[in-house]
Amino acid sequence: MTLPAKAKAIKPAEEARDVTHEVISSYFIGPRAENLPQFRENITTILDELQLARKNYFEQDVENNFTFIPPSIQSSPSFLASAARTKAAVQQTARLLGQHSIPFWSPRYQAHMCTDLSMPALLGYFMTMLYNPNNVAIEASPLSTVAEIEVGEQLCELFGFEEQGKAWGHVTCDGTVANIEALWVARNLKYYPLSVRKAMDDDDGPLRFISDEFRVRTCEGRLRLLKEMTLWEMMNLRVKTVLDIPGVLHEQFGITPEWLEEVMAGYNVQTVGKEALNRHFGVVEGMDGQFFVPSTKHYSWPKAAALVGLGSDNAVSVGVDDDARVDLDKLEKLLEERLGRQQPVYSVVAVIGSTEEGAVDPLERILAMRQRFQARGMSFMVHADAAWGGYFATMLPREGQNDVEGDGGDDGLVPDLSLRVETQQSLFALRYCDSITVDPHKAGYIPYPAGALTYRDGRIKSLVTWTSPYLSRGAVTSIGIYGVEGSKPGASAVSTWLSNQCIGLDHKGYGALLAEACFTSSRLSALWAALSTPRDSFICTPFNALPSEASFDPKEVEREKQRIRDEILSKSNTEIIAQDSVTTNQADKTITLLRALGSDLNINAFALNWRYPDGCLNTDVEEANYLMERVVSRLSVDHPDDNPSSIPLYLTSTEFEYKDYGDCATNFKRRLGLDTSTPHEKLMVLRNVVMSPLATMDGDHGRFINMLGETFKEVVEKEVKVCQARNDDSPDYHSFWIRGRGTSKTVYLSYRPMFHLAKHRCQIILEAEFATEEGRCAYRLLEGNTGDDEIILKTSDKIDLSSLLSTGASKTTLLGNLTTSSNGTILPRTPLTILSILKNRPLNTSSHDDTYPSGFCPFYLYGLPSSSSPPSSPSGGGGGGGGGGGTSQQLYIDHILTKSPNIFLSAPVDLTLDNGQPVTFSSAVSKGAILTVEGVHEAALQPFPVDEPLPANFFFKPGREFRVGIWGDSRAAGASARGLVSEIRKTEPLARGKIVLKEDGGIVVDVSRINRDPWKETEAEKVSLWRERFGKIGKEIDKEVSGGSGVVNGTGKGGDANGHVCPNCGE
Repeated sequence: MTLPAKAKAIKPAEEARDVTHEVISSYFIGPRAENLPQFRENITTILDELQLARKNYFEQDVENNFTFIPPSIQSSPSFLASAARTKAAVQQTARLLGQHSIPFWSPRYQAHMCTDLSMPALLGYFMTMLYNPNNVAIEASPLSTVAEIEVGEQLCELFGFEEQGKAWGHVTCDGTVANIEALWVARNLKYYPLSVRKAMDDDDGPLRFISDEFRVRTCEGRLRLLKEMTLWEMMNLRVKTVLDIPGVLHEQFGITPEWLEEVMAGYNVQTVGKEALNRHFGVVEGMDGQFFVPSTKHYSWPKAAALVGLGSDNAVSVGVDDDARVDLDKLEKLLEERLGRQQPVYSVVAVIGSTEEGAVDPLERILAMRQRFQARGMSFMVHADAAWGGYFATMLPREGQNDVEGDGGDDGLVPDLSLRVETQQSLFALRYCDSITVDPHKAGYIPYPAGALTYRDGRIKSLVTWTSPYLSRGAVTSIGIYGVEGSKPGASAVSTWLSNQCIGLDHKGYGALLAEACFTSSRLSALWAALSTPRDSFICTPFNALPSEASFDPKEVEREKQRIRDEILSKSNTEIIAQDSVTTNQADKTITLLRALGSDLNINAFALNWRYPDGCLNTDVEEANYLMERVVSRLSVDHPDDNPSSIPLYLTSTEFEYKDYGDCATNFKRRLGLDTSTPHEKLMVLRNVVMSPLATMDGDHGRFINMLGETFKEVVEKEVKVCQARNDDSPDYHSFWIRGRGTSKTVYLSYRPMFHLAKHRCQIILEAEFATEEGRCAYRLLEGNTGDDEIILKTSDKIDLSSLLSTGASKTTLLGNLTTSSNGTILPRTPLTILSILKNRPLNTSSHDDTYPSGFCPFYLYGLPSSSSPPSSPSGGGGGGGGGGGTSQQLYIDHILTKSPNIFLSAPVDLTLDNGQPVTFSSAVSKGAILTVEGVHEAALQPFPVDEPLPANFFFKPGREFRVGIWGDSRAAGASARGLVSEIRKTEPLARGKIVLKEDGGIVVDVSRINRDPWKETEAEKVSLWRERFGKIGKEIDKEVSGGSGVVNGTGKGGDANGHVCPNCGE
């Protein structure tokens, strides 16, 4: 791992005070445990109160001399031995945790949404954990249940729900469970009117007596009898209309909620299932409800769709724009399609802070879109997945939207940076959502697990209620009956409540903390944007484009990067503020530029590409990914030997897939100088999440962040050298499998490719002949006597194979060592004359297919067909050359490598053609035909196991027989094979027949060498090492525990085999 450069101790500036930052600094234990004395003092207080609580409970026990653990037991050898073992185990485990845990507490940790936790949150969790309340019922958790209710109210007030007067929220284990519940609610809400209608329609329906009078307002505002409404109208009632139904029934008909709940139990979707209601109301198959969520969605959404019975296919992804925000035009088009065919939409999800890019969807415009569709008879819930972004609402001024354009308020050593105006508008619009997911354990700096779900109208929680007598004996204040979870820790609720209470859910509390983190995030955005220069061996490109990139002028972009270096990276925070104070034009202020950099919320996504030594940019997506993969490996714990304390900067990564990001991913590739002709190739993207407000608290020209940049640059430059080496096209040694009978003059050379070395990244088949009699004789001898041993030609010298074959000229001489896999070199420096180049196809990313072949397995077919015409019957001699006494066939197949990783397969085959095949078959084979093995589903077999033996029933074995189709290859020998197989499969084959893999040896199966990366350990090796290391840790604990205190024997007593214990040492 790269070590940080030596530098003087970082000292805070003394020329100014930042009161806000001083308060924020008190929230955490600190990167160097600076505030541990205060934390320890609070822990002592908690333990003192625990002692008092236990001693003060039912004091009559003391009067009655009830001593449950008397001193005689505490002083016994067995007690002391057990206590000593626990003490040793705790000490050892604590030490190991300190050695092996990731330093989330440090500003050097910039990877996932993990950070130093707030001290109020830690203390709240610790103190409550000691009492272990279960918030499933108030009788098991009186105080922590109240804390959970308070948390719900805190969050509802934060989002502006308090204006509605009916809002409600509760704590969940995480955002995934909150999202599942939100979708569960949306489904049940959609079906509630149908359940009421069925209870009216049935002959003995409990609500039949109101069917002629009960009217409901449609989505467009028309009052109609429910029994006369169409299915479409019932499934598009507004949220409030549906939730008002029980109240309207009570007001108009006196129906009590208790009776309604009882009779509706046999009709609601919770009981009968949506399929029963669909059948009753004639919902056509394929017209089930759907919900829309941006393609930047969290993985919990398809999971939620599956769990609530919708199926993940009904979680419809909506494309995003170049900033990874939902594309409103695409969303509107999807809604128009559903409106046109009257397919219900349960909800539209807006992501308020995507976890990969920090993007905030334009929520206010989504809400306006809903209003327009409601006017046309289509309604749906709007849910905000604000798991990451919810707490950023604390940065909004509480007075309202009129102030959203204000600057960050503080001009101290760590200035507050306000959010972009459009981001503030989306956060302000949260108050108009139906439900919101938020994770206090993300931007709330609270321990796991702590998610939350809030509802604008709390009545909606009754749609997901399950009651059971054992929970609470009917107590209405129990919160555990709502939602997905049963038992859940009260410690999470108290932890969240205490942190919210101590820090404050407003712009002076969490708002100020996150505003400082925003400033730090923007400084890091500036670092990534201006890190590389045209002279560097790599480029670093931020996902969010610089303002100057809109000009499409490279010189303008470089000028802006230089401005970033001059006005941001080389300046202290104080200097930036001072510089802006004398700048009158807002557009020219450095803070304005800072706000324009990076994402909407404290996540910086960026990517790397590398240059060849001549300065040209790499264009291969896979090779750019390789660089980033290696960089992330260096800047994370990736190996059991990695020491978390020695890694100077932590980063993480994600992937942009075309199916999710579409043109957004393609445009990012283009900005990186990468080939966009294969859009489905995934792009790896680096990512840093900024949560610590402490990284810019140096008062010395941004030195800490610049040091991180220097460290990062050093790592990248070192890994660029690896990329250049693996893509070096200088001369090298090459090897070929030799195909052909020793009695024949002609042989075939089948190249041994390697995906991870550019000079070996090709698939080659050559027709050749030995140039000397000595060579022919040596090969003839080997070919008939090696059995399964592979005969390989290894070039005697390093050669430029690409140049050698580029001209395509025949009679080129190839000098090689004739070897076998088990005996090494048999005949050195053997010359062969290349007669023709059958295939010389590149295997770089742009030549890959998007998917592996499905339903078949493709091969190149080459060699010497029989000199006769195709047989007149399947039994014709020689399988393709029967009947005329011609030369018997010498045919071989090589697996076509359509994608990486892959497996190389090659074998001699016997071919028998079906009746009446055309004579053009022979000429096609002489050039290298294409053969597909039918019934072998390659896509289902990929990827083949690199580090494990192939399955015992692996298809490519001697004697196996397959049906095949054969096509000619119209492409040039050196052309890319991308799309070739799918292209020829659309045409009729030249011939059909069967092949048999020959029994007489020569079958090649290579899954290891072809995929081996010379610079990387395999994942299997890493897993093995992790398990080995973890086993050592367990043994260390056992050794430490048993070494000083004896081992408990089978009788439960300490001591030796006879139970004897030394009274002095406990052994």
